[in-house]
Amino acid sequence: MLEHDVVIVGGGLAGCRAALEIKRLNPETSVALIAKTHPIRSHSVAAQGGIAAALKNVDPEDSWEAHAFDTVKGSDYLADQDAVEILTKEAADVIIDLEHLGVLFSRLGDGRIAQRAFGGHSHNRTCYAADKTGHAILHELVNNLRRNGVIIYDEWYVMRLVLEDGEAKGLVMYRIEDGALEIVRAKAVMFATGGYGRVYNTTSNDYACTGDGLAMAAIAGIPLEDMEFVQFHPTGLYPVGVLISEAVRGEGAYLINSDGKRFMEDYAPSRMELAPRDITSRAITREIRAGRGVNLDGSAGGPFIYLDLRHLGREKIMSRIPFCWEEAHRLLGIDAVDEPMPVRPTIHYCMGGIPVNTDGRVRASAESLTEGFFSAGECSCVSVHGGNRLGSNSLLECVVYGRRTGRAIAEYVKNRKLPSFDAQSYLTEAQEKMQQLLNQAGTLRINEVRQEFQDCMTEYCGVFRSQEVMEAGLLKLQEIKAKYEQIYLDDKHPAWNTELIEALELRSIMVVGEMILTSALNRQESRGSHAREDFRDRDDERFLQHTLAYYSPAGIELNYMPVVINRFEPKERKY
Repeated sequence: MLEHDVVIVGGGLAGCRAALEIKRLNPETSVALIAKTHPIRSHSVAAQGGIAAALKNVDPEDSWEAHAFDTVKGSDYLADQDAVEILTKEAADVIIDLEHLGVLFSRLGDGRIAQRAFGGHSHNRTCYAADKTGHAILHELVNNLRRNGVIIYDEWYVMRLVLEDGEAKGLVMYRIEDGALEIVRAKAVMFATGGYGRVYNTTSNDYACTGDGLAMAAIAGIPLEDMEFVQFHPTGLYPVGVLISEAVRGEGAYLINSDGKRFMEDYAPSRMELAPRDITSRAITREIRAGRGVNLDGSAGGPFIYLDLRHLGREKIMSRIPFCWEEAHRLLGIDAVDEPMPVRPTIHYCMGGIPVNTDGRVRASAESLTEGFFSAGECSCVSVHGGNRLGSNSLLECVVYGRRTGRAIAEYVKNRKLPSFDAQSYLTEAQEKMQQLLNQAGTLRINEVRQEFQDCMTEYCGVFRSQEVMEAGLLKLQEIKAKYEQIYLDDKHPAWNTELIEALELRSIMVVGEMILTSALNRQESRGSHAREDFRDRDDERFLQHTLAYYSPAGIELNYMPVVINRFEPKERKY
């Protein structure tokens, strides 16, 4: 059995920043970071547009209060305002902190950090490194891990959280290289496992974003918060789904329909292409539904609209958003200097997740906290995004709450002893589970079942939702879930068995998907990214509260938790 003071699952921004903060405060603490990919390959590396902070380098009228209001308004008033205040107050400090860690931001002519416009923000406050901001930040954080003595277990798959009587005690994990199983004991466990975009069939997310951390927490009895709020990014490159960053619209690109019209003037005239993502995604979907989408031959009535950069000019495109140009050119052969890009909404971000307080402590219920269990980043829900996240606030949340959670953990483990539990029983159970999957004599391939499940989620819980459609979707999900017992693996070897990993990930996808759909069915209103065609209005009287979903094989149970409102009273959301 392995032992560490702290184990962090996930090698993205939140996990790396927490690990560094723990080591900064107490270098003698044994901190281990576990990731199923190398940390550099964590999905944080794909974040493009930037990270928000009221530095006032471009707009001297900006303030953390304005940033906080934009965030709460963007959330459709479901964000917890105490958490938002922390996020926006600490934003400028974490940018300076990142710079001291070696992050190279794009600069203004006078040397200050550059800032650009972003959707839903009332000021130009998004700091960036061209259109590779996540890449720039993550590389420097990972560079600092070994320098500060963080132990890295890369390409290990965590199978189970050891949670007994509300206390996190350790993990069961599987080494992908050779199939070895290990039990890890720790004074504190932190999940920073990222999102779950692979629950759907088209997503900007990495193949690794299968919701493993959320599924493990849910199976262990932890509720998941606000799972119905799944963000569709307006500009996924058609047909591949790869993200074209909001930075492109921040630099002045247009959204145009088959008539060549900038149609956002009909939906958000004051913000146009820089309206929040939920509004923009619904607008694009409505244009396509109305027959004003575009076909590949340029005719009307197709499945996408255009993102038009041509008026920006080659110099601006290649200096400010070169990676987006490269994506379109590499994947579709389009030169965005001379041709518009075909785009449509794609699954991008998950507002819900493992419920935590503002120190990253995981909630056991609306009224109580777990012991020894922490979480931060996209897999968690503190809730700073509520019903809809503003672009460039996700990197900010990872860094602010990664650092803050790291501080809380460093203090928490100071005088804490290693917990005790029956490690052998967990090891035996894991061995039996692995063997069962390897020996299972089914008739279905993993990819067939996964594709069917992903297609079901996309069809029955997409941009627009209704009771009739979602009830049908839940019935279909149950049918697909039953097929898990009929999958089989060709590869029986323990070493580098990617089929085995896919089988474990499929289980996570199924747990998370059912919790999303059940939570969505029971929220009878439209709020943020959750758009009901049968309940078109926001209903603050009944649903100004967070959903808490509890998993069991027999079905999902729901409870609710109050929203923290201490500064901005809910009002109609207009742009």
